[in-house]
Amino acid sequence: MINTLIRACGITGIAVLASILVSARADAAPLRLQDCRLESTVVRSSVKARCGWFEVNEDRNDSKSKRIRIHVAVVAASRKEALRDPLVVISGGPGQAASDFYLSSAGAFERLRADRDIVVIDQRGTGKSNRLDCKLPDETETARFDAELIKKFSRECLQHLPGDPRFYSTSVAVQDLDEIREALGYGQINLYGISYGTRVAQHYLRRYPAHVRSVVLDGVVPVEAALGPEIAPAAQAALDSILERCASQTDCRQAFPNVKEELAQLRAQLTRTTIDLSVPDPRTALATRLDFGYMHMAVALRLYSYSDDTASLLPFLIHEAAQNRVGPMAAQALSISRSLDEQIANGMHNAVVCTEDIPFITAAARSDPAIERSYLRSVFVETLDAMCSVWPRGVIDENFHAPLQSETPVLLLSGENDPVTPSAYGTQAAKHFARGRHLIFPGQGHGQLMTACGVSVVRRFIEAGSADKLATECLTNVQPAPFVVDANGPTP
Repeated sequence: MINTLIRACGITGIAVLASILVSARADAAPLRLQDCRLESTVVRSSVKARCGWFEVNEDRNDSKSKRIRIHVAVVAASRKEALRDPLVVISGGPGQAASDFYLSSAGAFERLRADRDIVVIDQRGTGKSNRLDCKLPDETETARFDAELIKKFSRECLQHLPGDPRFYSTSVAVQDLDEIREALGYGQINLYGISYGTRVAQHYLRRYPAHVRSVVLDGVVPVEAALGPEIAPAAQAALDSILERCASQTDCRQAFPNVKEELAQLRAQLTRTTIDLSVPDPRTALATRLDFGYMHMAVALRLYSYSDDTASLLPFLIHEAAQNRVGPMAAQALSISRSLDEQIANGMHNAVVCTEDIPFITAAARSDPAIERSYLRSVFVETLDAMCSVWPRGVIDENFHAPLQSETPVLLLSGENDPVTPSAYGTQAAKHFARGRHLIFPGQGHGQLMTACGVSVVRRFIEAGSADKLATECLTNVQPAPFVVDANGPTP
């Protein structure tokens, strides 16, 4: 599981001119926007937009360093006369392209572009913006944690990257964003960040507060947080909550009366041994041999906890695996892993994590006994430690993890069962925003924009530019997806 372990969100004239050439400073490269289809090989869909390239120095402190291109797309507002403060989309990962996230969530964003253009920028190192990526071992080849193997592949990755990873951190990326804002002629912008993107949005707000009208943080990472050790207890808490909800519902409880015991049995079995089996390859559908081990199980449990839709499968998958029918869980683990390979630029991911997280993790955080009690155990952090032991640290502002105080309107969204950015993170961050509002969505996982209530409150918040009188009654109607009780799905 090496690769999955290494990875664990306009101007009025743009809508009517055939092309536009803008440059805010004499020394800035021009940004030409032309009609295009914003596309994604991951999502395999496209939308009408205006696209262009913005050139910057890879090393912003060296004017002679090589130039890289940042891909920019503007999806025009539905109204001909768009408001002058667009919504800028910042994706997660780290390592996911904003274009991929936008296209996967296009239905929600359609409701947000009635009056405003939406700006989609592939952050440097992702998507079409000099993507920092390299081939990692196939999941079928690596069933157990191996620190030396992780170091080996990390060194090989560094040798083949198309850029210097030291210059692909958040502190550098927000400077790209502000120059692009200026080149497009925007005074103020609204920010939507999801997951890691909430870190980028907050750091942009820290550096350029006058340029921000409002901020939406979906799946909040507090600026003080160095992610790593606490992910395992958070993942366990989310899984416990999912299984407790199953036990509280008659249909699920009757179908899986001993699901917690079955999970304990499965963990014990896979701690001792692996299971050799054949599963369909998610890309070719051909039979593939897989040495299914403990971390395959852990990856399936963690990533299927991210969404209430996929979480609805977990009791069924656990029960089947405990009855020696491991195929469904194994197939899901392999499918998730392959999907992450496509979505996450692992070089950019490593550049961020090894600069902004691992160096700031305390000994006390590493020694939390809840880590070993969780199904992820300490392997998650050990994997990052091995990777970052050979990875160079990048550019980071001195105040990067300092508390952020702001008067800017901020809407914070959390899922009650989020396995990676728990609602406590949103509560922690909200304390520093004088005009902030934190909403917790019942039974939901990571990211709330795709819920009907989520997109509704985001739309109202951005329209008003304030959370003071935000209507949130729809939260009472938010419910997680019903549990799958057998191969036919939920109870009718």
